Amino acid sequence: MKQVIQDVRSGATTVKEIPAPLAGPGQVVLATVRSAISAGTERYVVDLARKSLIGKARQRPQDVKRILHKLRQDGVLTTLTQVRAKLDDPMPLGYSAAGTVLTCGAGVQEFKPGDRIATASSHCAVSVVGRNLCAHIPDNVSFEQAAYTSIASIGLQGVRLAQVSLGDSVLVIGLGLIGQICVCLLKAQGCRVFGTDLDPAKVELARSLGADAAALGAPAQAVKDFSGSFGVDAVVLTVATDSNGPIEFSAEVCRPKGRIVLVGVTGLQIPRAPFFEKELEFTVSHSLGPGRGDTQYEEKGIDYPIGYARWTVQRNMQAVLGLMSEGKLPVGRLTTHRLPIEQAPEAYDLITSRREPFLGLILEYPELVRVPDRVVPLRSGASAPAGMGVSFIGAGNFARLVMMPALTKIGGIAWRGICTAKGYHAEHTGRGTGFEFATTDSSEIWSDSGTTAVFIATRHDLHAELVIAALRAGKHVFVEKPLCIHPDELERIAACVEELGDRCPLLTVGFNRRFSLASTHLRKFFAGIRPLSIAYRFSPGYIAGTHWTQDEEVGGGRIVGEACHAIDTCAAIADSTPVRVYAESVSRTGGVETTDDRVFLTLRHQDGSVSSVSYQSGGDSGFPAERIEVFGGGRTGVMDGWQKVELWQDGKRRLISAQKDKGHSTEFAAFIDACRTGGSWPIAWDQIHGVTWASLMAVRSLREGTAFAAGEVTEEV
Repeated sequence: MKQVIQDVRSGATTVKEIPAPLAGPGQVVLATVRSAISAGTERYVVDLARKSLIGKARQRPQDVKRILHKLRQDGVLTTLTQVRAKLDDPMPLGYSAAGTVLTCGAGVQEFKPGDRIATASSHCAVSVVGRNLCAHIPDNVSFEQAAYTSIASIGLQGVRLAQVSLGDSVLVIGLGLIGQICVCLLKAQGCRVFGTDLDPAKVELARSLGADAAALGAPAQAVKDFSGSFGVDAVVLTVATDSNGPIEFSAEVCRPKGRIVLVGVTGLQIPRAPFFEKELEFTVSHSLGPGRGDTQYEEKGIDYPIGYARWTVQRNMQAVLGLMSEGKLPVGRLTTHRLPIEQAPEAYDLITSRREPFLGLILEYPELVRVPDRVVPLRSGASAPAGMGVSFIGAGNFARLVMMPALTKIGGIAWRGICTAKGYHAEHTGRGTGFEFATTDSSEIWSDSGTTAVFIATRHDLHAELVIAALRAGKHVFVEKPLCIHPDELERIAACVEELGDRCPLLTVGFNRRFSLASTHLRKFFAGIRPLSIAYRFSPGYIAGTHWTQDEEVGGGRIVGEACHAIDTCAAIADSTPVRVYAESVSRTGGVETTDDRVFLTLRHQDGSVSSVSYQSGGDSGFPAERIEVFGGGRTGVMDGWQKVELWQDGKRRLISAQKDKGHSTEFAAFIDACRTGGSWPIAWDQIHGVTWASLMAVRSLREGTAFAAGEVTEEV
């Protein structure tokens, strides 16, 4: 199937053939019939992509600050690698479409296959979108009209924030696509509307759509006269400019205590004098309305109760479609160009070059005669390379920047399939790396006879099911940490390993630090000395509580998702599995930030060793993130920042450089070698199980305020 993709590095806008998506829980798969280009928003994205590196930096100074900070922290090579990878990320374009439902995921009851719906989805022949970003199309509304729904909802949200009522006078500055829609919406609400723009044709169009008055430029006196000399009750800004002029003009023509709503983009130097004298209100409208950008709403399908959020994204979309059905929002009159999806690059050339007048641009899609393939071949006609077949599920930054380059250096790898939920990621990464095929369906990986080993690098909540499916399919498995995020998942994986017995393929988890040079030196230095006392201080950077890794149902939280590294390294140095865990974190009065990432863990190991993990987020970002101290047998070992190791014995110190190695390459090589030779697992199953159990019980210890020992009842309550 076809999708419009923007290449950020080269600036090229292309139409790519990608695998069709699957419907996850709470999701709907749509066969797109029409989609509308939001010229203002999408032109900004395309223009930015087509700028030089210096131009991109000037446009996004906040990103430059982050890059400079990373340079200080991680050095030039790592920073450049990550910046290049970010520039290499494919960017899908579009957010307003209409079509027919193909399939629905679990939990979706309000939509059925065959339903006509409008969605906030990209320019793609087949899209997958959350249930809350969809709305039924009335029978008398065409697909072309409905394609404007998401764009029109942006205008509607701006109008709502203006808090206007019957008889209010409102100024709309900027009569592009959303500006014209705002004119119609305001008239439908019984307002008197004055529109301004720099284009005479758009001014005339606004008049024909019902604007009570319209003029070129910034006619302050005309607007004041229009409002009976009081000033307008509200201004809706739908312009796209760096100039501060629209803000200043708005303040000049508003009445005392009037409202100004920014829907587009302007300079934001607020002039104090008129805002102070008139007590003006200024609001920036956020996209389609409440719920936009909220993962709970968009991805999990959790709606806001209508009593607390009357107009959400979906309810705004429904209102827009209702107005179209009643003839009060004639979006059909806004269409100036219609192009087939294959000619989408020409549409973007038009809106960036402005070589001819345009307003509404519609992309048309061919009728689907069958469900598109979920597999796209990437090496047409080329013979598959020799080597051990490796497939990937997930293609995030870690997979692309660390895992794949390290495996390439090992050599002897035959890249087979790459699977991601978003097909354009699979296609882009797979083609660039040399994979045989791209897919959105993991079953294609299990059934591929050429795949010997599978690397799983998805979001954490998917790990357990994928691990079990891969093992049952006879594939060796490398799963990036954590192994799983719930105790019942650990039990099911353990049952699978036990059931398969000697037939069980290799399974290892991305606990890379135990394979580092520093860890190796410490293990050798304390070989045969037991019990040990180990202190591990781990101070990672701050991550907002809204990030997916902090969500216990998706990322498992930072103890399960990252502090597990420290638990495993302690188990590796002691060469003994944790059998008891107690955790305690800071407490906070008020606020919504998590406290699980500021925690102390105490672990007792099977051989009597004790380890203490101090996992502390939120400190100074320039402070070295990790330090390990080991004591026992009259010896002391210290690791700092994975760069140096101090070994103390008989009052003498030996200093060893560890070259800031965190063990990734060694870990991958050990896994690949074991797969090829049939050797023992790189990490023994009892330690994989014990470390995972300890991280899961650490979270439960925080909740229940007690220690947990192996063998105790660990069912979730």
